[in-house]
Amino acid sequence: MQSLPESYMHRCIELASLGAGYTAPNPMVGAVLVYGDRIIGEGYHAVYGGPHAEVVCIGSVKAVDQPLIARSTLYVSLEPCAHFGKTPPCADLIIDKGIPRVVIGCRDPFVQVNGRGIDKLKAAGVEVTEGLLETACRELNKRFFCFQSEKRPYIILKWAQSLNGCTAKGDYSRVQISNPFSNRLVHRWRAQEASILVGTNTALLDDPALSVRHWSGPNPIRLVLDLGLRLPHSLQVFDRRIKTIVFNRQLHREEDNLVHYRLPTNTPLLESLMAALYELKIQSVLVEGGTKLHQTFLNGALWDEVRVIENDQLFLEDGIKAPVISAGSLQGKDRLQSDQIYYFKKS
Repeated sequence: MQSLPESYMHRCIELASLGAGYTAPNPMVGAVLVYGDRIIGEGYHAVYGGPHAEVVCIGSVKAVDQPLIARSTLYVSLEPCAHFGKTPPCADLIIDKGIPRVVIGCRDPFVQVNGRGIDKLKAAGVEVTEGLLETACRELNKRFFCFQSEKRPYIILKWAQSLNGCTAKGDYSRVQISNPFSNRLVHRWRAQEASILVGTNTALLDDPALSVRHWSGPNPIRLVLDLGLRLPHSLQVFDRRIKTIVFNRQLHREEDNLVHYRLPTNTPLLESLMAALYELKIQSVLVEGGTKLHQTFLNGALWDEVRVIENDQLFLEDGIKAPVISAGSLQGKDRLQSDQIYYFKKS
């Protein structure tokens, strides 16, 4: 049975998750203000550039409860910021409001915060407790933490395969592997990530839109690997409805919603791609294909999660074999009618 403090931090995490897909490159953060055993205010960071969770939380307190703020405890899933960014420091607001106690889920690894918010609060006489449900709070912002610590985006590989482990027919002709329910789930995944990546052959053969059509949420930035610039601009990824970045070895040009980004030729492909994505502040990538590109990420141990949708009613004769996962462990699985979905994490 969880304690009251844990239940308040769980509420912070629940609130924070409502910002999924909208806050990057900022982290998701939730905050709850508690007087006695009663929540008098709560809020979350809803969109990048908008007010932070602490601001929304304190601003949500009703007029009748305003005198209680200076006698309450603030629970927040991530360390309050101590620097001026798009908004003023939240640590300053907490101090100005006279909040005497702050309970923090985990520290913010961003170099301009990372302990400075805590130090500022303590210097002002605020009682600070750290590490409540820290693992869950870090998991919430795994993309943000990876970007800050590894200097690269969080990488999720996703593919669909038949019962006999094939991702396509041998002639690469189109075949629908996953069912409509799994397709909706994939669109939900897309809405949660900053970007979605495909290789040249997938873009050419499948002509995917790479959009969120079957779920409510933002479209990720479309990333296309086309090193030789051989893809025709009649493809859907060039319709300019969604920001698209074409990584290549020849041209660097920015147009309306279409960027041609030239990668250096003297560094390995994935190394130069990760450096470019870090420079562009893209914190997460959902890699949707194709098989060769997936295997390149796997062979380079450059991945964080793999999500495999397997249709156990489909058998593809002489099909293209699915990538081979190494150094990964199965974390869980779900079933959506004919599809079994497997979730792996890198060991």
